[in-house]
Amino acid sequence: MPQLHCYVSEDIAKRLQAKAESAQLSLSKYLALLVKRDLNHDWPEGYFEIFGQWQGDPPERPTSDAWEERLDWQ
Repeated sequence: MPQLHCYVSEDIAKRLQAKAESAQLSLSKYLALLVKRDLNHDWPEGYFEIFGQWQGDPPERPTSDAWEERLDWQ
């Protein structure tokens, strides 16, 4: 498995270590999860092709009720 190296400030390193400990993970596993989560934030394949493809009745907006009046408690 490849190893990656990066440099961060002391403050960032301490904060990352604290987050890893609170997640009960090693720092290496915690960082690997962050990277994996970031890389998996793509849209699903074909996601944008579905826009405009709705074939049912157009959605209807419900009518709004009248504003309710509330007492001023001051």
